[in-house]
Amino acid sequence: MSSNQAQHRAREILVRYCKRLPKIELHAHLNGSIRDSTLLELAQEHDQRGTISSYPNVREIILKEDRSLQECFKLFDVIHVLTTDHSFITRITKEVIEDFAAENVVYLELRTTPKSNVLTGMTKRSYVEAVLAGITKANLVLCENHQLHAHGIQVRLLLSIDRRETTDQAIETVKLALEMKSHGVVGIDLSGNPVTGNWKTFLPALTYARQCGLPVTLHCGEVHNPDEVEEMLAFHPDRLGHACVLQESQWERLHNLRIPVEVCFTSNLRTGCVKSICDHHFAWLYKTHYPLVICTDDRGVFSTNLSSEYAIAATSFDLSEHDLFELAKNATRFIFAEEPLKRHLDRIFAGVEPNYR
Repeated sequence: MSSNQAQHRAREILVRYCKRLPKIELHAHLNGSIRDSTLLELAQEHDQRGTISSYPNVREIILKEDRSLQECFKLFDVIHVLTTDHSFITRITKEVIEDFAAENVVYLELRTTPKSNVLTGMTKRSYVEAVLAGITKANLVLCENHQLHAHGIQVRLLLSIDRRETTDQAIETVKLALEMKSHGVVGIDLSGNPVTGNWKTFLPALTYARQCGLPVTLHCGEVHNPDEVEEMLAFHPDRLGHACVLQESQWERLHNLRIPVEVCFTSNLRTGCVKSICDHHFAWLYKTHYPLVICTDDRGVFSTNLSSEYAIAATSFDLSEHDLFELAKNATRFIFAEEPLKRHLDRIFAGVEPNYR
């Protein structure tokens, strides 16, 4: 066997292992995880209705590769126009869950910004209800078709505050999350275009969420904004998304705070948050035994999946199969769901551990 053949064989074995490995996904945007085929179908329907005339090149926007950070948000603007119908929201939620289940994700926290649309009668509440209906449909279909792997998939929902919103709108989202806790909403996310809005606008809503017992995760350090990073670290959220662009003193402070970081390799590279995989902060954090969880961010936008992100970690940072297993297992400590579900996930990993050593 030649050297190239051996490398190809080793890569195939690694990919199969990563797919077989039970995994936890904690940073997945619903609208960023939609299948391209579904987006193109929805775009065609809207084109026939004449509702996307402001995006004459919508097909190119959907299929473009190697998007910059701002091009990602241009795509999200298109997605926002396409997903204005309750049935569409239910459908894409169902499909996204099926895609994660197919690669042995045992626990998924989806995040999405509740939307309203007067023309379609959509309110923030009815939007969330449509998402929850998609979660129910996905579980029914997976069970009926016997497509669920041995462990099943547990899905919970985070409601996102978009950085374009006002303080009042952000508080409205938190109140909705509190009202929907019994239906599977487990936390609050702050996300959106990082060059838009002022972090302090959302601090009252995030503080209110914390006071009411809702865990909070923040998109942090996607662009150079040291003052904002400093204030976010002072807030001490339950998790941080990305945390790519920090000053040296802030890296030290983060290390002392031990706030779990949601790492998204492909996203960080495609959007230019890091220059190369060799420069990724995962390496330093991992070596210092920092709490980390590998995630996808937007599997549709970046044409990736969680198994691929684990494979990137293995090949880029010389991690063994056992290292990957430990990363996946330790992620159960950072979920926002209830304690009984954490114990259930712990039992899953305990039950398969001998097969992964």
